[in-house]
Amino acid sequence: MDKLDNLDKKILNIVMGNARIPSKDIAVQCGVSRAAIHQRIQRLIDMNVITGSGYQVDPHKLGFNTCTYVGVKLEKGSLYREAAAELCKITEVVECHFTTGPYSMLIKVYATDNGHLMQLLNDRIQQVPGVTETETLISLEQTLNRHIHITFDETKKR
Repeated sequence: MDKLDNLDKKILNIVMGNARIPSKDIAVQCGVSRAAIHQRIQRLIDMNVITGSGYQVDPHKLGFNTCTYVGVKLEKGSLYREAAAELCKITEVVECHFTTGPYSMLIKVYATDNGHLMQLLNDRIQQVPGVTETETLISLEQTLNRHIHITFDETKKR
């Protein structure tokens, strides 16, 4: 994989803060041409450093008022891929991680309320083949949500 230089890192920090920022504004902040910005962003996409773009939507504004993390235990860890494929079919599951520790998997679920959450747990998640146990942790408030900060040497232009 190609190495990221300071300009790449500076561009990434800018676009992670605002994916809709015009290239000309990025160019001004970085002190390079708009064409250079376009080339760099396309290279970062081709390298799969930038893997997507879009809008962040507040689930609460859509009526999903319960954010929950669910620790999932499986009969055996080798069932992860099959279980993950089944969990992907549940649209309220928005994240799924294969983990170490007391759980085989950790998933993030949005539900409209506690009744909806209970239905998801009992009728969908706990019915996935291989799932033996779940533990539910309801998020009371999200205090922080940010991208990883990319450090770069600000004394170097490139």
